[in-house]
Amino acid sequence: MCGILGIIGKDNVIEELVTGLLTIQHRGQDAAGAITYNRRFNLKRGLGLIQNVFNKKNMARLQGSSGLGHVRYPTIGTYEVTEAQPFYVNTPFGIALAHNGNVINYRELKKELEKKEFRYINTKCDAELILNTLAAQLSHFGKFTVDNLFNAVDKTFDAIRGSYSVISIIGEKGFLAFRDPHGIKPLIYGRKESSYAFASESVALNVLGYDVIDDIAPGEVVFIDRDKNVHRKKLRKTTHTPCIFEWIYFARPDSIIDGISVYEARFRLGKRLAEDVRKRNIRPDVV
Repeated sequence: MCGILGIIGKDNVIEELVTGLLTIQHRGQDAAGAITYNRRFNLKRGLGLIQNVFNKKNMARLQGSSGLGHVRYPTIGTYEVTEAQPFYVNTPFGIALAHNGNVINYRELKKELEKKEFRYINTKCDAELILNTLAAQLSHFGKFTVDNLFNAVDKTFDAIRGSYSVISIIGEKGFLAFRDPHGIKPLIYGRKESSYAFASESVALNVLGYDVIDDIAPGEVVFIDRDKNVHRKKLRKTTHTPCIFEWIYFARPDSIIDGISVYEARFRLGKRLAEDVRKRNIRPDVV
């Protein structure tokens, strides 16, 4: 479990990015990171809580009109700062990426990237694997177009098995987000004036004053170009199988995930449990 937040459109996104990350701190307390873009990438990662990683001095160096943020709860890799997200590569176009999920064919895909694409993964973090898979597919298409980008994401879907909700900055091209074909991990986005934000949970958008547009559907990709044109396409039509633990445990009670209130879901689960306890004539010690 991790938390992701991405913003495009403000003159300087870092303060809003850090504020938004605080609202999803519950999704990961082991490490945090942010990367911004303003004709170059500016990266800061560290171990611990957001308050331990970011301060006025390093935030002043994170200038940019778009940015990605991440809070980490590792399910793969180590607890070293080198495993913290976001990651970035220089070619093609300059790509930064953060994700929430778990890739289950990590070892096989890592070997394939090394053998066929000559791309070497330096960490055990699956976000670096997704990033290099996407970068390799984009390289195959050569010229950057929205259609080529969507085709590259479709090829990435073919390669990666597991759960992944992804946000990415592609240099001077724009902002990319996509969700695995089964929609296992949540991803939602919204708008405030001319800015857009993408997050693991709706609470981050609410606190920052963004109007929710929609959940990104399973197998859907969204791209916002530098002129703020929004391009959406559903690449796969598959059964939605979300992680039930988002409603049971992971998410904040005031979030709404895939149109379902986390608070209401937990309330109804408690009600159903109480009904079951009554039927079984159980006398609980603690509730």
